[in-house]
Amino acid sequence: MSSTSPAPASSFKLAAVFSGGGARAAYQAGFLSGLGRMFPDLPIPYLTGVSAGAINAAGLAQLSGDLHSRSRALVSAWRQVELAQVVETGSFHLGRRTTRWMMRLLSGGRRGGPKPRGLLDTAPLETFLKRSLQCEENGRLQGIGRNLAEGRLSAVAITASNYQTGQSVTWVEGEELPSWSRAHRLGVSCPLGIQHIMASAALPGLFPAVLVDGHWYGDGGIRLTAPFAPAVHLGADKILAVSTRQARKPEIDVGIAPYPPPSLLAGVLLDAIFLDQFDADALRLERINGLLAQQGGDLSCGLRPVELLVIRPSVDLGALAQDYELKLPGALRFMTRGLGTREENPAGLLSLLMFEPAYVDTLLQVGERDALACRETLAAFLETTPASASADESGA
Repeated sequence: MSSTSPAPASSFKLAAVFSGGGARAAYQAGFLSGLGRMFPDLPIPYLTGVSAGAINAAGLAQLSGDLHSRSRALVSAWRQVELAQVVETGSFHLGRRTTRWMMRLLSGGRRGGPKPRGLLDTAPLETFLKRSLQCEENGRLQGIGRNLAEGRLSAVAITASNYQTGQSVTWVEGEELPSWSRAHRLGVSCPLGIQHIMASAALPGLFPAVLVDGHWYGDGGIRLTAPFAPAVHLGADKILAVSTRQARKPEIDVGIAPYPPPSLLAGVLLDAIFLDQFDADALRLERINGLLAQQGGDLSCGLRPVELLVIRPSVDLGALAQDYELKLPGALRFMTRGLGTREENPAGLLSLLMFEPAYVDTLLQVGERDALACRETLAAFLETTPASASADESGA
């Protein structure tokens, strides 16, 4: 770094919001790396995330140093990941869990023995997160408390779905936090740990639910109808949101398509969980801001303007996954091909599970490149001047 970025204006409270998307969340880490290069001292007092985005939010909140050093450490952790550190990939483990599901279906649920949970075993992910995030033996993310005490952080929020109540529950760690309760969403103040990340990232059907305080939780995107709500409740008046889906393009009529395979249906459903509400909430927030602007700043309705900047990948991250399908372990590749991933447009499901170094590294590079490409937009939004990076500084 050839120069130091001046501290940004303190006239606003910034929140970073990270959507889900499985392995595609590596893009967010790459974007943060680029952001840290340009604005190394940028304070982000509020961090919120859901599903795989919760890993990035918690990682940034847990690590020490300025934004540049923390984002680089997060990238380093992503570079160490491989599928075997996320799920059990051996033929024996996959075969046993698949057999349990088949026997339960064929027996009408009357067969004894252990009940099947997720199709994949995520015990390796818990071990990897504990090691890479340098948390305590009990899974406590003690670095969050340190950053809170040092004033680097005001609050971090992780959202999961309570399978028993059907509510979207947001766990928040911070000081002087407001509580909120809506029809289908609830804010709970508590110390954060690995179990909260695992619960938020428990892909329905694929990953097993996680027991937290006597309730079973799954992926945070299932019931989260307002992904930006946690940041707004915490007090942010600017939100920098990082999606893992490219901006939608106009549909092109190519005639009658083949019947959709299960992999395509699964990809559409999971995208609906992770990203459709993210896009819908962005549109809703923009409309509210527009209405408030038309009222000339009259906030008697109880609303307040919240400025939003949504960052989207410049390329289709799902389509990129097709180039790395052969790198999946044989047993898992056999299973996904059985779902139709070699047929029509399989990229959605593949990209969620593509925790392979080559794919992750590509996404890290795309994320950092996108951040640097929109430096002027970011500078205007953050009301500060980007630092100039040296020519020999490596990318993500």
